[in-house]
Amino acid sequence: MPEVKGFSERNLKRMLRFYREYAFPPEMKQQSRIYSSGKPVSAIVPQPVAQLPWGHNILLIERIKDQTERFWYAEQIQRQGWSRDSLIQMIKGNAYARQGSVVSNFKNRLSVSQSELVQQTLKDPYVFDFLTLSEPFKERELEMGLLKHLEKFLLELGEGFAFVGRQYRITVSEQDYYIDLLFYHLTLRAFVVIELKRGEFKPEHAGKMNFYCSVVDEKLRHSTDQPTIGLILCQTKDRILAEYALRGIQKPIGVSDYELTRALPEDLKSSLPSIEELEAELSQPST
Repeated sequence: MPEVKGFSERNLKRMLRFYREYAFPPEMKQQSRIYSSGKPVSAIVPQPVAQLPWGHNILLIERIKDQTERFWYAEQIQRQGWSRDSLIQMIKGNAYARQGSVVSNFKNRLSVSQSELVQQTLKDPYVFDFLTLSEPFKERELEMGLLKHLEKFLLELGEGFAFVGRQYRITVSEQDYYIDLLFYHLTLRAFVVIELKRGEFKPEHAGKMNFYCSVVDEKLRHSTDQPTIGLILCQTKDRILAEYALRGIQKPIGVSDYELTRALPEDLKSSLPSIEELEAELSQPST
């Protein structure tokens, strides 16, 4: 329109690309071939793409080629309220591919609908790239780091997680036990027990988690709640070993890896200049 001004060449190209991407969504392409009379076919931008900010849409078009994957991210933006920076972080972390890949016994311990929902809610691996821990680190250090960055931790966990407590105390037969992290999931309508493990997954981790879930079901779960979910987060796991370990477990439990920002080895760190040394060097006049 002549009266509309201010569109840069770059934006015009983006608009054209947006039209070409969404003029005929995948489900409409076959249908569009039926129209051979020359009558115009209405271009329908698929939901939820139409409700996204322009900047989010451009980011999705430029970085995600597959439309199915792109629509998944679009739905997550709406559901979880991701900012543009959060979307970039999720794309870099390959959030789409990590959904639903957790090793679990959900299929055999939950109803069909709840099993599918829980499986898609959890992911593998979890990427805690906002943490830098030097090896060897303690599980408590990992726990404290996650809580120090609770907002980023919740973003990585995904929509619906409400934090209940850290080192949550449960008492059985006058003995105290402590759950690393306890959450309640608003969509699943269930408590989620998270145990953090340094190193590789071991079969005995499943037995301990089964105990925690049993106690939470008995002492905290409301009559309207779904069964408590256990999630064991470890640095590495053998998938076959994890599957065997979960077969005889009665409570619904998943096992996922977590990834951290790789810290510099101590011997390398000692050979690098400190911030103060760099600043002092830069402040010296050149000769």
